[in-house]
Amino acid sequence: MRSLIVLMLMMLPQWAFADEWKVKSVSGDLYPVDIVEEDRAIAQNGLPDGLIAKTIGGGDILSAWYEAPTTRYGHGILGDAIEAGRLAVEKTNGEIVRFDLDPQTVFEDRYPRLKDLDGDGKIEIVTIKASLSQGAGVTIYGLENGAIVERATTGYHGRANRWLNIAGIANFTGGEGQQVAFVRTPHIGGHLYFYSYDNGKFEEIDKISGFSNHVIGSREMRLSAIADMDGNGFVDVALPSNERSVLRMIGFQEGKLVEIDRVKIPSRINKAIASRGGGEDLMFIVGTSDGKVFEITRDY
Repeated sequence: MRSLIVLMLMMLPQWAFADEWKVKSVSGDLYPVDIVEEDRAIAQNGLPDGLIAKTIGGGDILSAWYEAPTTRYGHGILGDAIEAGRLAVEKTNGEIVRFDLDPQTVFEDRYPRLKDLDGDGKIEIVTIKASLSQGAGVTIYGLENGAIVERATTGYHGRANRWLNIAGIANFTGGEGQQVAFVRTPHIGGHLYFYSYDNGKFEEIDKISGFSNHVIGSREMRLSAIADMDGNGFVDVALPSNERSVLRMIGFQEGKLVEIDRVKIPSRINKAIASRGGGEDLMFIVGTSDGKVFEITRDY
């Protein structure tokens, strides 16, 4: 039995033996002001500060963005109370097609997210759509016969002025396809959800509580990072706790959602979180509300 245990321990990745994480204050000059540089282009004639999402490799969609700015939803969670009433998509042949929402809904978002969630070679468009009376939900669109159609949705929160922020889209479970992770109500006891999409079905896999990946009124939506944090070969997500003073690392192990680790930060995270390297060299960079920057690395 002892030899078996020793063998199992030898098979663990080296970084599994790190006792804790080290938080080091560094000069902000080492990193951009917002920690993660924004490389998406501004959507001309779209939302103020709206961005163009582009597909990386293959699929039936080249890019997507939001248009038709509207003030019909006075929530203003992203700072300006201007949301979008239209989704625009550029197809691989260069043709642009558009989808207009009804007057009771908006895209409460800065940019769509483009992923082939189920591996069928067609791109899904992941959006944050909000009802004026029922709050926000994740809604997925795609192309069908050359037109934009709604494929699936989580449904709305159920109350007006209740929002969510997407934390990442990746293969978190190690199974088929990619999953969508998002924090519902990140300003009032946020719950981190993981949803899978397959053949038009968008279903909850699991959830865990106690997160905030957004600051009220901020245009920055990238308070999260994905990386393999436990060495099991597929990615996990790191994002702030409710009060944004703890970086929590969440992932799936043997099919179950677990907290892999957590790191106390001296002040509140309010910048886009970066991850660098991997394995024993994995590092997170966070910026905080008092203007400081911290590198978070494994401590051996």
